[in-house]
Amino acid sequence: MSSAAPIVLVGAGLAAWSTVRELRKLQAEVPVVLITADSGDFYAKPSLSNAFAQKRTPEQLVSTSAAKMAETLNVQLMAHSRVTAVDPQARSVQVAQGEAVHTVAYSALVIATGAQPITVPLQGSAGASAMSVNSLDDFSKLFLALGGHGISAGSSENNSKTVLIMGAGLIGCEFANDLAVGGHRVHVVDPGVRPLAALVPESLGLALQATLAELGVRWHMGTTVQALNNSEAPGPCLTATLANGETVQADLVLSAVGLRADTRLAQAAGLVCERGIVVDAHLQTSAPAIYALGDCAQYASAGGRTLPYVMPIMQAAKALASTLAGTPTPVVFPLMPVAIKTPVLPLVVQPPPPEANGQWVRDDAQTAMTGEVWRFVNAVGAQCGFALSGKATARRLELIKTTGV
Repeated sequence: MSSAAPIVLVGAGLAAWSTVRELRKLQAEVPVVLITADSGDFYAKPSLSNAFAQKRTPEQLVSTSAAKMAETLNVQLMAHSRVTAVDPQARSVQVAQGEAVHTVAYSALVIATGAQPITVPLQGSAGASAMSVNSLDDFSKLFLALGGHGISAGSSENNSKTVLIMGAGLIGCEFANDLAVGGHRVHVVDPGVRPLAALVPESLGLALQATLAELGVRWHMGTTVQALNNSEAPGPCLTATLANGETVQADLVLSAVGLRADTRLAQAAGLVCERGIVVDAHLQTSAPAIYALGDCAQYASAGGRTLPYVMPIMQAAKALASTLAGTPTPVVFPLMPVAIKTPVLPLVVQPPPPEANGQWVRDDAQTAMTGEVWRFVNAVGAQCGFALSGKATARRLELIKTTGV
């Protein structure tokens, strides 16, 4: 390896590993150091919310070990290590690895620290016991807490637990589908009037609610969890008290109220942060030679939005790799519809821009049997978003072509 300061990446999720993979297509020998607080094993994060239905264990979600990734991509891996500080002037990071503290110089620094689950303070003796799942380690804890899968196919074994999910957004609905199909009993609590209220037209949200209800999911809409207490009664060990006075008995509470970009390291280093780490078209932060991408980044190329989805990460990783290899390349985000992983009712949505004024319009030709097609039409009659359900999700490419960026 060269004696030059390496490119250093902080994080080992899809954003970091994809950047390294793309970089190696362009530069085989440039030194690369990847620092991560966990093992660094590579897994598909979307699989975290469909593993129960597929009867997969946490170990089975790992597609490639960190050691194999590091060997294949010629990377120095610092696993189970934390970057405690960044010095933009000295172009170095401080790394805590066990009891040891190291200073690692960088020629370029890539921050890919992802997002953190938003926590909701709850009253009660078990108020701090709600879990969130945003990583493989988190999923492992959930899997252990539930004792694995629920009703085992083809056997009389029944490990079913009762799970209360806080939040009926994308992640909450995906987990509701997954846990219910996986054999567990599910309650969903949300202050909104219907699932996915901020993402899809009313008709699709209600259709998903009804379809999941057929699986046994119980909905508690228009209210929130106020308190969580240890239960003394037989059965589920927790009692959730809702704002409407209702109580729900559960073995486990899963918080899925949303994610917030993890900007802690960047803020401590004096980088400009808003909803995420602010980056320009080339993914550079407010400091020279420091870049960010993934769930932690707020993209100028996306109108100052965060894009916590897989496809934007892949686009950003490819552009950043070119820039790191010496060819400054701005990231360009095409239309990237979001597939919501609710197999009982597949959904695909291209959300309209946040500033768009308009309304959802349904294609009359569609039926419940074939799925629904909705177009978001702005004030001047232009289509700037769409939502599809069921078999109509196969029309995503057609709808992309008729949707303005």
